[in-house]
Amino acid sequence: LQPVGLPIVYRGRLVNYVFVYVRINLTSGANVAKWREKEPYFRDALVRAGHRTPFTHPSDLSQVDVPRLTAALARDAAAIVGPGQIRSVVVTSQAPRRRIALPRG
Repeated sequence: LQPVGLPIVYRGRLVNYVFVYVRINLTSGANVAKWREKEPYFRDALVRAGHRTPFTHPSDLSQVDVPRLTAALARDAAAIVGPGQIRSVVVTSQAPRRRIALPRG
């Protein structure tokens, strides 16, 4: 997927954005050309999920919670393309808008 900016929310406040690069791996029987056209739908699903329940990493405000993100996108991607088409979802890299640590106290 093209990079997607996801919000990082801490104690109800927007504190950062992290741009994630995600790869959706299809099964060997999947029609790659057909599903490549659905890329905007995958990004939309990721953005919606990230704003509904932000993927804020519990101990680092410069990263997303990768297991939660991949699970949510795998579920949404399977709904978009149908069952048995998605092999895995992988976050290939993360680029925070700015580096920040958890506030003390």
